[in-house]
Amino acid sequence: MTVLPPGRRERKKAATRQKIADAALRLFLERGYDAVGIRDVAAEADVAVTTLFSHFASKEALVFEQDEDFEHRLSRAVTGRAPHEPLIPALHREIQALVRHCTADDAAPVWRMIDASPALRKYEESVRLRHAEAVATAIAADPDLAPTATASRTIARFVIDAYSVAREAADPEAAVDEIFRMIEAAWEAAWEAACSTPSPTGPPSS
Repeated sequence: MTVLPPGRRERKKAATRQKIADAALRLFLERGYDAVGIRDVAAEADVAVTTLFSHFASKEALVFEQDEDFEHRLSRAVTGRAPHEPLIPALHREIQALVRHCTADDAAPVWRMIDASPALRKYEESVRLRHAEAVATAIAADPDLAPTATASRTIARFVIDAYSVAREAADPEAAVDEIFRMIEAAWEAAWEAACSTPSPTGPPSS
């Protein structure tokens, strides 16, 4: 399927959204998250407050402006895998890429700000839960992929938590590799358990 490039209207909306996010982050890092209001951000970006809210639902969302992109990437790691590519290596690769992005030197001040703010920590937790649900939904949608709905949700939660744990590790990329070895083992165990569980209707009649 051919994917058409975004039109002029979409490009303009994306540019406005990015301008607002850049202005917000600049102010938050300069003055502190709690010291900056929505009107300050709108003025800095030279947009109306209503325009700001048409792009971002809350002040917290301004800090996580790549949230939707990350969620789409994680879902595509499941649904866009090459034919016969195993699930866990595909997710491993995507989480490793996200960890590299979020542990780059220029990301450190942002994460210090998030860690210092109860409101941002709570919002970040809600983002992680939503991402886990998106990954679980993508896994469960493939009838050949997930042994059970519980396995889909559990593995999805493990995958998203891998990102959070690795981000705080001394060697984030090595931490991702270590965690995914455990996730791979858990996924194999889920399949073994599913295959060994008798059918609720009993064995097929001969």
